[in-house]
Amino acid sequence: MNADKRARIFARLQAANPAPTTELNYATPFELLVAVVLSAQATDVGVNKATAKLFPVANTPEAILALGEAGLREFIKTIGLYQTKARNVIGLCRMLIERHGSEVPRDREALEALPGVGRKTANVVLNTAFGEPTIAVDTHIFRVSNRTGLAPGKTVRQVEDKLVRLTPAPYRRDAHHWLILHGRYVCKARKPECERCAIWDLCEYKAKTGAPKAPLS
Repeated sequence: MNADKRARIFARLQAANPAPTTELNYATPFELLVAVVLSAQATDVGVNKATAKLFPVANTPEAILALGEAGLREFIKTIGLYQTKARNVIGLCRMLIERHGSEVPRDREALEALPGVGRKTANVVLNTAFGEPTIAVDTHIFRVSNRTGLAPGKTVRQVEDKLVRLTPAPYRRDAHHWLILHGRYVCKARKPECERCAIWDLCEYKAKTGAPKAPLS
């Protein structure tokens, strides 16, 4: 895919959604960090239901640490892998208090040192909470990048590196959100809904399921 086509793809995604953001509910960087850790192998809807009960009771490292692992489990037990996630969240709360003055660090290395935080989670926090032009590659973004030809790669890291390198600078900050939403609601795993795709004519996927009824601009 050439640079002009790639720029046109992002221009259309931007036109359709000028101010994209995460579907996780949060009010502070700490709440976002906890929500993203809880969202691994879980839906944003499921996480939001749990944090809607948790955050009014405990939304600081000190308050969640005071709940203890058993107390936290009661709030998040509807989420997959909740026992491991409770242990990780308690651990990251303790580390934030001891090493970072209870603040979420704006630093990749420091974030990835926290329990339950990998590269993808760190990228989400850096991008969404702090406005860094990072791109977190999840299953949706991996699929869209390969299917469309936007940034094909055999591994998540290959796709991430290509997206960061090839996404035009004006679109880099919001690229993560545009691509994840496109993958979640249009370019779906089992059957992409090509008939309502805003980038149908720019996409290089050979097995398209149809064409949009309205002409694309």
